[in-house]
Amino acid sequence: MDKQKHRLTRLKSENYLTDKKQYNRKIITGSIIATIIAGTPFLFYIYEYVPSGKTWETFLFTYESNWFEDASTGIWVLMMKTIPLLLSIVWFFTCRHWWYHALIVPIAMFLFQVISALRAEKYMDELHILYLLPIMAITFPSIYLIRARMFNKINDHDKTMEELEEEFMIKPKTFWGKIKQYF
Repeated sequence: MDKQKHRLTRLKSENYLTDKKQYNRKIITGSIIATIIAGTPFLFYIYEYVPSGKTWETFLFTYESNWFEDASTGIWVLMMKTIPLLLSIVWFFTCRHWWYHALIVPIAMFLFQVISALRAEKYMDELHILYLLPIMAITFPSIYLIRARMFNKINDHDKTMEELEEEFMIKPKTFWGKIKQYF
């Protein structure tokens, strides 16, 4: 009896330690994510501390604004693209909904915008939709398939997607309701 009691208390203490480690890890991860989100306004206003002129030299790097008149404007444009990218990435990794893969499309768009802002192209933000089409061609059908699988598991397994869509469709009962359905 004493051996079993000792073994059970040891197992409980081991589980308690692993649970406590997992809890501490979640607290630290959540704190880092909250700090990143709360720090985005400070990150955005970096451009106010950039000196006017074509180059901005720091001890870490040298930024040269090619197409922009001064480095302050270039950093402002870069922060306008980087902050939404950063927040979208945080949202992607912390989202618990089934549709979180749809966030890949805006992340790719913001990434293309950041790259074009770094390259300081003259025609920024004009043809990025062409680069996004392959990503959207993969993402949208995969999201639809995930949704279809979910509905198949929730409802009867014998029903097709057409039957499920028909089930969710609101059918008007009056003559005017049927006419309003088309407008």
